[in-house]
Amino acid sequence: MDQFSLETLAIRAGYERTHEQENSEALFPTSSYVYESAQQAADRFSGEVPGNVYSRFTNPTVRTFENKLALLEGGEACVATASGMAAILACFMGTLSAGDHLVSSASIFGTTKVLFNKYLKKFGIDVTFVPQTDYQAWSNAIQPNTKALFLETPSNPLTEVADIMRLSKIAKAQGALLVVDNCFCTPILQQPLKLGADIVIHSATKFLDGQGRCLGGAIVGSQALVGEEVRGVIRTAGPTMSPFNAWVFIKGLETLALRMEAHSQRAQTLAEWLSEHPAVDRVFYPGLTSHPQYELAQRQQSAPGALLSFRVKGGREQAWSVIDATNMLSITANLGDVKTSITHPASTTHSRVDAVDREKAGITENLVRISVGLESIADIKRDLEKGLNHLVSNN
Repeated sequence: MDQFSLETLAIRAGYERTHEQENSEALFPTSSYVYESAQQAADRFSGEVPGNVYSRFTNPTVRTFENKLALLEGGEACVATASGMAAILACFMGTLSAGDHLVSSASIFGTTKVLFNKYLKKFGIDVTFVPQTDYQAWSNAIQPNTKALFLETPSNPLTEVADIMRLSKIAKAQGALLVVDNCFCTPILQQPLKLGADIVIHSATKFLDGQGRCLGGAIVGSQALVGEEVRGVIRTAGPTMSPFNAWVFIKGLETLALRMEAHSQRAQTLAEWLSEHPAVDRVFYPGLTSHPQYELAQRQQSAPGALLSFRVKGGREQAWSVIDATNMLSITANLGDVKTSITHPASTTHSRVDAVDREKAGITENLVRISVGLESIADIKRDLEKGLNHLVSNN
């Protein structure tokens, strides 16, 4: 299906109809499979003959999701997991060993930082954090045992955009892997593998689903790295995506291109409006010309995406007052939903990060994050306006 566009691949690719000739992908809620003979069972378990073995690591519905996402990202293989965090864990359990060193952007999800600092280090994997867009810092952090570089771009919540091609060169000079979390752009807006990344990670929970229904994650890359090493972790350790969740994500992929375009349009309009509001100190959004990496985002992404954040004039009290004044927006730390969500990163998504590290990363007490949904942009503005105007009237 190489001749088809991403929009078509998301709808048509990665699935073979069963004998029932269904038009919508089938759901296979089964734990195990029946074999025609003892020999066939032995061949399947040994891997000599491909086919279903056990739904911890082979399920037709999960495989359909994996095939679709691999095609969309331009990868050879995809492994689906129970959550985005399970994807990150499985990725590094499959590609790193005790004594290895990982260089990571400091601008990553707070729980990912905890995973690196608290748990990977238990298994003898050392981690160095560097500023996301300081490429000299990335180079300086490289050690003889550095085996991987990791980042989210754009970052959460400050939307820092890193140059994937530049980081790929740094990684390749060391013989290390470049692993990119593409959760916020999805393959519709950005394809890291084509820019030199070795592995792409997703929290399918976010935009791939698009309606906040299920947890899931995915790792995409080469057959050797992902199809064998990472899949081996899933097969043995079992952080597996359920067939039902995979089926939901398959349905989400069908509208992904339309949604990401609409998300980006609304987020652009909201970011421009917020940047002019007297209660707002600064807006972080790659679609604004004031964004430090605006030109890079224009080259690397096909659209700026749905995620933005802004600093109100004041501190935590003022930020919370804006959030609490909303009636329609969902006060939740999740994102990527058709429902617009709003949260205070310092006390939610990044609350487990040390306060000093939060401040260094720019996660200030007056920062508010919004994942722009698909409601009327006029209604989103109106819901935010109450709290923002209240701040102005009190100053």
